[in-house]
Amino acid sequence: MTIPATIAPPTSRSGSAAPGRLLIVSNRLPMTMRVNDGMVDVQRSSGGLATGLRGVHEDTSGLWIGWPGLSTEQAGGLWPEMQRRLGAAGAAGIPLSRRELDGFYSRYSNGALWPVLHDRVDHPLPDDEAWGLYRTVNERYADAVIDRLRPGDRVWVHDYQLMLVPRLVRARCPDARIGFFLHTPFPDPASFATLPHSAELLDGLLGADVVGFHTSTYARRFLHAVGEQQHRQIRGDDVLVGPRRVHVCAFPMGIDVASFDACASDPSVRAEAQRLRGSRGVARFLGVDRLDYTKGITERLLAFERLLTRSPEWRGRVQLSQLAVPSREDVRAYRALRERVERVVHRINGAFARPGWTPVEYRYGSVDLPALVALYRATDVMLVTPIRDGMNLVAKEFVASRSDCRGTLVLGERAGAAEELRSSLLVDPNDPEALVRAYRTALGMTTAEQRTRMRGLRRIVAGNDVFRWAAGFLGTLDARTSTRRRLALRVG
Repeated sequence: MTIPATIAPPTSRSGSAAPGRLLIVSNRLPMTMRVNDGMVDVQRSSGGLATGLRGVHEDTSGLWIGWPGLSTEQAGGLWPEMQRRLGAAGAAGIPLSRRELDGFYSRYSNGALWPVLHDRVDHPLPDDEAWGLYRTVNERYADAVIDRLRPGDRVWVHDYQLMLVPRLVRARCPDARIGFFLHTPFPDPASFATLPHSAELLDGLLGADVVGFHTSTYARRFLHAVGEQQHRQIRGDDVLVGPRRVHVCAFPMGIDVASFDACASDPSVRAEAQRLRGSRGVARFLGVDRLDYTKGITERLLAFERLLTRSPEWRGRVQLSQLAVPSREDVRAYRALRERVERVVHRINGAFARPGWTPVEYRYGSVDLPALVALYRATDVMLVTPIRDGMNLVAKEFVASRSDCRGTLVLGERAGAAEELRSSLLVDPNDPEALVRAYRTALGMTTAEQRTRMRGLRRIVAGNDVFRWAAGFLGTLDARTSTRRRLALRVG
């Protein structure tokens, strides 16, 4: 079987030449609602999906369906006002109670699905109540889609929290045009089979016309899982589901390159980057990650500690800045991870710090786009070393911010971005010796080699931005559903 990894030429910035709206369906909306002193406040959401698709949503003037960030108990009597505010922004909110958020989101989506999708099978199995709530919430999302669906609309469902939605919509709207995109990795089929209800999750995805992944590896794994667990016939890159063909494809997601490039050109951002650089005698390493066990933060810090231990000549001449963005703070495992990371940071600083130099600068929080781009531009070595990651857009953000063609990207080979960004320094994040070697190589890289590598990376990132990614996926969805309709008319 061959999985295409090419992007079809866009017909517009959004890739939409077809009539009808685009209905984006995801767990979270690109805006978060808050209630302050009895008033509804709307704030932009952070995160790769919200950031990546916000421009596509604005460009298509469609509808985004998702949870607005408040439980029904928190919203209280302000829910109608919230829906009105969301409607004005082209969005529709899904009401979820605290109990539903605990079961659907915390216990099933993140407690069971997330680790298995990242090939972690050492987590407890989900309980029946959590699975039941996952189904209930998926049904509510499907109801919201069906209530708002118009002739000619396209439905684009996103990510692991909503894997049942395509089948649920298909059951009630057989002619709907439905795409699904998984933003995580897809694991080895044997790992996926350890998850109870894995067959139902696969069946849920097969309700779509097109199922997309970041890499050809993930797409192949999905096809193998469908063949083994569903016993479906596979024809090339298609799964036969009754009279329908479900197309499986790889579309590596991009970023809004123009926004990062414009921000990087802002004089205030450049001035802040210069301030952050400080002394030219100190090489700056940077990590920017959600605080998640898949991101390899602890492994990265331990390798940095090993570098300082074995190469005392670098003490006082290199610094690692780690921005850890809060994630799932209500989950015990994530609180434990934060404590473990901070213990390692304190140990390194306690062992090696000297007046005027702190080996590790650690920050738990988030920053806005100008501050983030300034960090990228002030960096000599960008560390993107997840244990496993669907894509990892941070790598592409760093490249897009470096119009000076300086800096070195150290990239974990198990990040989806590694299939595209081959001229980075690829490394096995589970191998501490390999990480230390990569650190040394990056520190010794000449300016000429940095520029050669970065120019190649920038061509790749600029050639496949988020709008081209969306255009490719939606163009494929249009082509596949048009073929299906022509065949249906011919048979009829």
